[in-house]
Amino acid sequence: MRTVKVSELSLESFSPFGFYANLINPDQEKIGAPPIEFFRDMIQQDLGGAPVVSFSVCRVEPRDLVIDVTEYHTATGEGILPLDNDVLIHVGPATPPDEIPLDKIKVFRVPQGTMVVLRPGVWHHAPFTINDAPANVLIVLPERTYANDCEVFELTGDDRIKIEL
Repeated sequence: MRTVKVSELSLESFSPFGFYANLINPDQEKIGAPPIEFFRDMIQQDLGGAPVVSFSVCRVEPRDLVIDVTEYHTATGEGILPLDNDVLIHVGPATPPDEIPLDKIKVFRVPQGTMVVLRPGVWHHAPFTINDAPANVLIVLPERTYANDCEVFELTGDDRIKIEL
């Protein structure tokens, strides 16, 4: 089984896979001052021309830190926002469908309240909770992406990847 160490988010290290912004404690340009501050246009997501965006929740319970499933969406990016716990996400660069980039998989710790947006084609799957508590994660995709633009692959044997904290 392969192993991969968890990386902290940084703009440089995450840029090949997408974007992120801390939505709870933003430190970006703003309009206004307390008691009303507006942090505008913090993060964008490519919806691949879809007219409707859907907001879903993925609840992840504690489980072994082993990547044994990965997926991608060809036509759209995906927004991931942990609401109540830190999570770990795995990502891999976009490749042809039959070439899962196992040796290029990275794992990032995403603090609760920090939204990441994956570029179209980036390999990923459901997050892992960082501790013994479940995590509720807001997922932002065009409506029914899970049914019409989601290629899922199971990893077996030596292709599985153990996450090292």
